[in-house]
Amino acid sequence: QVQLVESGGGLVQAGGSLRLSCAASGRTFSTDFMAWFRQSPGKEREFVAAINWSGGITYYAGAVKGRFTISRDNAKNTVYLQMNSLKPEDTAVYYCAAAERTFPGSRSVAAGYGYWGQGTQVTVSS
Repeated sequence: QVQLVESGGGLVQAGGSLRLSCAASGRTFSTDFMAWFRQSPGKEREFVAAINWSGGITYYAGAVKGRFTISRDNAKNTVYLQMNSLKPEDTAVYYCAAAERTFPGSRSVAAGYGYWGQGTQVTVSS
């Protein structure tokens, strides 16, 4: 089992920055990929970014590429999402997710992840 706890959400003006953190505990050594997803009211949960255990492989959704950066510190069992140049359309609940086994087609879909955090709200005002 892997437990995930997100933090760092809040209210920010458009153009501002936030850094989300996801602290993992439990069988963290078994995780292959960790990711961030987000969900707005009335919309499906959508992929934001993913990173492998070593940090050498990353994926980004087109809507955030160039603005968001995913990273991890394995010594602290923590994954981060640095969000810059935030836009009102980035407003959502952001969820951290972890997967023990993945293949390329599963790393950007919610069904590919078996462990989830409780989410943290990010609100970007215009």
